[in-house]
Amino acid sequence: MSKRDYYDILGVEKTADEKEIKKAYRKIALKFHPDRNPDDKEAEDKFKEAAEAYEILSDADKRARYDRFGHQGVGGASGGGGGGFGGMNMDDIFDQFGDIFGGAFGGGGGRRGGGGRGQRVARGSDLRIKIKMDLGEVANGVKKKIKVNKLVNAEGVTYSTCKTCNGQGRVLRVQQTMLGAMQTQSTCQSCHGTGKTIGKRPSGVDAQGLKRQEELVEINIPAGVEEGMQLKVGGKGNAGPFDGVPGDLLVVIEEEKNDLLQRDGQNLHYEAYVSFVDAALGQSIEVPLVEGKAKIKVESGTQSGKMLRLRGKGLPSVQGYGTGDLFVHINVWTPKKLSSEEKAILEKLRDSDNFQPKPSTKDEGFFSKMKDFFSG
Repeated sequence: MSKRDYYDILGVEKTADEKEIKKAYRKIALKFHPDRNPDDKEAEDKFKEAAEAYEILSDADKRARYDRFGHQGVGGASGGGGGGFGGMNMDDIFDQFGDIFGGAFGGGGGRRGGGGRGQRVARGSDLRIKIKMDLGEVANGVKKKIKVNKLVNAEGVTYSTCKTCNGQGRVLRVQQTMLGAMQTQSTCQSCHGTGKTIGKRPSGVDAQGLKRQEELVEINIPAGVEEGMQLKVGGKGNAGPFDGVPGDLLVVIEEEKNDLLQRDGQNLHYEAYVSFVDAALGQSIEVPLVEGKAKIKVESGTQSGKMLRLRGKGLPSVQGYGTGDLFVHINVWTPKKLSSEEKAILEKLRDSDNFQPKPSTKDEGFFSKMKDFFSG
């Protein structure tokens, strides 16, 4: 399903500061908190959705990427994992944003407790890899299969109920104070909140029931991605300890340099060199595209520095907002060495009135040309 705009989720303007974003998130999170809405799946989804929005907008770097690239720039181009917030772990939300809730729901920073719900599902760590892409792959999008060395839940491992917390994941302590007995809850240190301990453990398996293994992962990369952009493949990171949930695989894009075409956002630029004769008389030349070539006409009397624009021959937007253009920069090539015969011909033309520079208002400078192209 399509993901909602993070600013709309929190009900704030794009110019909202950190304080406004935090206040808006706290209001929504308290309204849809699971303890206020028991067994309400819709409220739980809205709670998770708000947590995801706050996670992005409260981080300056993530917010900047989101403002520029949208959901794609902060992991929205997931190769798996569905609608995003639906895959978030509730305990991770409480742990990360517990200070937002304060004491509104008692101890535990907002964590649900009692009746076994205090157990924590351990989440595996995220993995980060880099993938190199050439210009053709950027233009069309690509599916890549890569081998990832990761931690997986090992076969043959058995788990038992933690004896310290009796499977609750949390321990209750009673302390006598001047005001009477006070109860506090904390995460069980024996099982790290999972309520489980390792029973049978085969050789080569660590104390958390994990082993390292290579896995082939298919990654769908959309067209138009840029250098440094990070995509998320949900659930393809390291497995969670004690049979927990896996982390995510974070894919960082690296663009391979193209020898002919230079990228500038969605636009491409090509430096075309023509001879003085072709610039004076006119000539058709070939220019490279991302795929194939195109033939363009250099009109007679073309000046060095002229730009020709091929609309729609650039790169697509990663958000699907159209395609950029290819700009061809014409450079008139001046020979560095001349033969005696060539010198003699040019000497005859040196004093010709037609060969004297006579720039007009039509012969704009570089910056004026760029302004005209991008405003046209």
